[in-house]
Amino acid sequence: MSKKLCVSLVFLIPCCLLVAQPPDFTEVPCQVDFSKVLRDWDGFGFNYVETAQTLDYTKDPQEYGGFSLLEDEQKDEIIELIFGEDGLKVGLVKMFLDPWHQTVPGGEYDHRTTTGNMREFVKKGLEATRKRGQDLEIITTLYGPPPYMTTQKILRGRDLDPRHGQDLVDYLVDWVQFLKEEEQLPVRYLSLHNEGEDWWRWPADGLTGNIGEGHDYNLHWPPEQVAAYVKSVTRAFRKKGWTDVQVTNGEPTNWFRFSTWGHADVFVDDTEALYDLGIVTSHGFYSGGYRNRWFGPHTSEGIDKLRAIRPDIHAWVTSTSWGNMDAKNIKEMHGNIYTAKVNAIIPWAGIQRPTKWVGGDPNPGSAFTVREDGTYEIRKGYYFYKQISRAGQPGMAIVNTITRDSEIAIIGFGQHRSGSPDAFVVVNWDFKNDRRLKIEVKGSTYRSFKAFRTTAAPEGRTGGDDYLLLGDMEISTENHLIYEAPAGSVTTFFGR
Repeated sequence: MSKKLCVSLVFLIPCCLLVAQPPDFTEVPCQVDFSKVLRDWDGFGFNYVETAQTLDYTKDPQEYGGFSLLEDEQKDEIIELIFGEDGLKVGLVKMFLDPWHQTVPGGEYDHRTTTGNMREFVKKGLEATRKRGQDLEIITTLYGPPPYMTTQKILRGRDLDPRHGQDLVDYLVDWVQFLKEEEQLPVRYLSLHNEGEDWWRWPADGLTGNIGEGHDYNLHWPPEQVAAYVKSVTRAFRKKGWTDVQVTNGEPTNWFRFSTWGHADVFVDDTEALYDLGIVTSHGFYSGGYRNRWFGPHTSEGIDKLRAIRPDIHAWVTSTSWGNMDAKNIKEMHGNIYTAKVNAIIPWAGIQRPTKWVGGDPNPGSAFTVREDGTYEIRKGYYFYKQISRAGQPGMAIVNTITRDSEIAIIGFGQHRSGSPDAFVVVNWDFKNDRRLKIEVKGSTYRSFKAFRTTAAPEGRTGGDDYLLLGDMEISTENHLIYEAPAGSVTTFFGR
């Protein structure tokens, strides 16, 4: 190296160092960049669960959602709170197919008896959604087959009897046809199972519940069986001429199990099954500690494997916990969106009648509780979910965000093809300390954002903000927005 070049480098290095500005340690640097689109967003959803556990419907006609206890006026209030213009504005609905729709091979189907309240809820929700000029997408999930279809010949029998494989396909197809043609509901996806990967729910003989009689309906679905039925049910749909209904892979307990238990790899190895998939589905329950077999962090490993072959495929969370109905629960949704890389989220049952879950619901959070005296309560979970569900409307896009504090999370929804304004959700899941944030807003045409906030109550007290309107906040000429995020808060900013 020449002496002249060495001298040049010596002078260049100090010049570069002089460019850096000393940081302001009183503010958390954050960024939302609406010009950096990560993926399409299909929306948030709601799940009404009617019949999930009862072993004898004639003696115990389980109705977990609670609509059966309410007057029409109360039902309409709840529907407006969920689907209305000023409500959650969800765009997705999940409906279960329980095991009680047929009793013997070739027998008549009864799609009405065990689903009346769920169907009423969805039809009222569809009407309210269309009233505000939008539509719903419905996914229906097999909760479990009739007992005769299992090898064990009992309700909750573990194994599918291969002699009744076609009976199962017919069961699924007839239910979808009923919803589409008789109920006139916009069914888009049929999901094959509910947590069917979890063989540990049964002892070796597959006869009785390994975790007690209280667990909900199920069937064990090995990965190879999943792939086979994706293909066979797809063929049955095509035979019906249905181009608007597709099959999903069913719903493992979490994305970790989908990624590591073989449920993603089976589609990598079976191209026909992969291209028959409508979307990828899983529950999004999070358990990040190395404590027990329920370990399941957010991961996109399985989704990434499939997108390497099919970049177009979308992934939906079809059940996830309401947690403690607080800011940390919205942080879990942030994990599903940015770490697992999903395109939609539908939480577990949003309206619950607690006395009807055998042994007590392991996920007792919700948006509404229906009491046995025929009254209902709007719970804190509703207001926290409202922060994110209204921001992330169908047709929007997930955009890139940055925060330099792990207890601060930002979820960005770009306008994209939706007609909804750019929006972002700020989560402070530190329950003790407020945070002063300096948020750089890039790539948006909006210079003002209307803000709403929900907070947990201070320790030892009730209350807190319930979707409190904070007013308009302006973006500075340097494209910054300064915001004091209270401890345990979720705040949503909508472009104006």
